[in-house]
Amino acid sequence: MKPTPNSLVEPHRVTNAGMFLASTVADGNNGVFSLPFGPKVRLSCIVSDGGGWEHVSVCAFQGQRERIPTWAEMCYVKQLFWGDDETVVQYHPATTEYVNLHLYVLHLWRPIGVSLPTPPIGFV
Repeated sequence: MKPTPNSLVEPHRVTNAGMFLASTVADGNNGVFSLPFGPKVRLSCIVSDGGGWEHVSVCAFQGQRERIPTWAEMCYVKQLFWGDDETVVQYHPATTEYVNLHLYVLHLWRPIGVSLPTPPIGFV
C-alpha cells in the first residue's frame, strides 16, 4: 500500500466525529474515504491494513443510488491505494466461507510481506 499520508486520497478521508469509522491521518491507512470518480459518481472505500492484510472495500454511489463498482472504478481505487508494481486480488472464497454483508461492495486484498503468485503474462 502507498505510504500515508497518501496525498491522492487524504483530502477525501471521512473525519466527521459522528460518522461511522471516522479517522484522521494518525490512523494511517485505516479509515473511510469518499472518492470522486467523474462528475456523478462517488466511491465509498473502507480501508484497513491490520491482521497481515491490506484491504479496501468499495461501494459506488451514483446520486443516491448504490451499485456495484465497475472494473474501471476498481482499477482507479487500486491505482490510488497501491503502486503500479503491486498485485492485489479480488477473492471468490469457497462457498462454506462465503460472507456477504453488503450487496454492492467489492473488495481488494493484498497480503503484507508475501508475493502473490500470478499466471504467466501470456495467459492473461
